[in-house]
Amino acid sequence: MTTPPPQPQSIWPERIAIVRKYHDMESRLTAPVSERMLDLAGLRPGMRVLDVASGMGEPSLRAAQRVGPSGFVLGTDLVDGMLEVAREQARALGLSNIEFRAGDAETLELPEESFDAATVRWALMYMPRPERALERIWRALRPSGRLVCTTWGGPEQVEYSSLPRRTMARFRPLPPVEPDTPSVFRYADPERFRTVLEGSGFAVEHVEPMHIPVMEAADGAGVVQWIRSFGGPVAKLAQELTPEEQRAWEEEVIRECERYRTGGKVQLGGVTWLFVARK
Repeated sequence: MTTPPPQPQSIWPERIAIVRKYHDMESRLTAPVSERMLDLAGLRPGMRVLDVASGMGEPSLRAAQRVGPSGFVLGTDLVDGMLEVAREQARALGLSNIEFRAGDAETLELPEESFDAATVRWALMYMPRPERALERIWRALRPSGRLVCTTWGGPEQVEYSSLPRRTMARFRPLPPVEPDTPSVFRYADPERFRTVLEGSGFAVEHVEPMHIPVMEAADGAGVVQWIRSFGGPVAKLAQELTPEEQRAWEEEVIRECERYRTGGKVQLGGVTWLFVARK
């Protein structure tokens, strides 16, 4: 949703399997935000695009289709196993104008002024030192090159995170949301992220909100499975509940999910902020 926060290397095979399981669903649901990012980046045939924290290929694969054979896209991610799924999709789509390279966004070695545009979807808030990643992107962009990136809104705006937390809080105390540490809500205040961008040398040209779903299920039981699969703080607390409490928590989730039923399915997502900044 969504690039997950950094994890110990030993956990990545399991994490990759989980993300792969839900990838097709998430890619379909979040396509509008990826496409809007590329619209805002002003992509045209022949352009060179840098996509940082590509995960399994969003929005880098879509960017490669837009810039065409005369263009080029470089997608990077901390974990090569994530990128292997993106490579599979690139081959299936017959894309020869895209490369995926594993590397830490904060230490990327890229030729200066070599890209026309850059994108970062739902990743900067998880990085220990996002300013360093932004500095690397700034150097890699050509003069007047555009950066388009996304962050999530606050807890009250992002139900995919707030619903699990809200229901679990009835059974166990939850750690507070720390605005200064890597997390979903680190840049919930768009003005705070604007300051980070400007401090890295960018001029912010445009900010807009968009509500986007990131998961769907036939019912609340499917949402429970999704929460448990990703193994975040709420899922870990759920494992500590007694069997009776676990059943009661699951019933709470199922009941709360009904307010998010759309077209016969439960959808959870949230408000994301889209930022357009220029070098």
